[in-house]
Amino acid sequence: MAELETRRLGRTEMRPKALGMGCASLSRHTDQESVEAVRCAIELGINYIDTSPAYGDSERKLGLALEGGWRDKIYLETKAGSHSQRRGYTAEDIRWSVNNSFKMLKTDYLDAVLIHDPGDIEIPLAPGNGLDELLKMKDEGIIGFVGLGVRSHSFHKRAIETGNIDIILTYLDYTLLDQSAGETTIPLAKKHDVGIILASVLSINKLTGDEPKNDLEAHKMWEWCNKRGIGIRDLAIQFCLGVPMDGIVMPGPGTKKHVEEVYQSATADIPKEIWQDFKAEFGVGL
Repeated sequence: MAELETRRLGRTEMRPKALGMGCASLSRHTDQESVEAVRCAIELGINYIDTSPAYGDSERKLGLALEGGWRDKIYLETKAGSHSQRRGYTAEDIRWSVNNSFKMLKTDYLDAVLIHDPGDIEIPLAPGNGLDELLKMKDEGIIGFVGLGVRSHSFHKRAIETGNIDIILTYLDYTLLDQSAGETTIPLAKKHDVGIILASVLSINKLTGDEPKNDLEAHKMWEWCNKRGIGIRDLAIQFCLGVPMDGIVMPGPGTKKHVEEVYQSATADIPKEIWQDFKAEFGVGL
């Protein structure tokens, strides 16, 4: 079994392991299950963990997991602007959100904060609004780096070209089923030395290994893998790990078992012949 390699996250010069952990799923599990999942990930060497106030009580549960010295072992990232109680991208909204995250996560420093899912990218980027406030917090030394987490590639482009965005989190658009970010956001980020996080790499459970019911292409891939005794999850995660980028891959396991499964997939040995045959069949591969 291979080891997780260390990656450079763009100009941040943070050096996380190639596999990160997204925490959206923690909201669907108990406090104990969440703590066990996060600490299992850290024990396996996963050291970049992402959450958001939009993910139910994920921040609170992650805060519990990081008590007792666990916070010091990781890079910690959350998002701002999408809190259910105060969604907005003005300076005041963003400052309130980050301060609330400090309380939930039981920390006084965040390695990165991402502007999260704005409906109009111009609002957080407007002078004196959310991005400027995050840059102030960066200058104050309470956050390390500033980023954007949203699906729109045009929003990625606009944000990157401000010169003030250190990290882009893109989701669903670099997977075995869709590689569109490879034509747009990933090369642009590389050009500007912006770190990339590939999220939702299992296509919202279509590529976990459970039989996908409502996606014909995913089902064909699942059947192909099953006939050969290969896990589709292994291919899905390693395909994304194989992208030439300054960045990391971030599935969203919610339990210790799920953490162990994605780690196994990331480090499994996959023969070159499998990739060759898979690419010949589906046009996608390493």
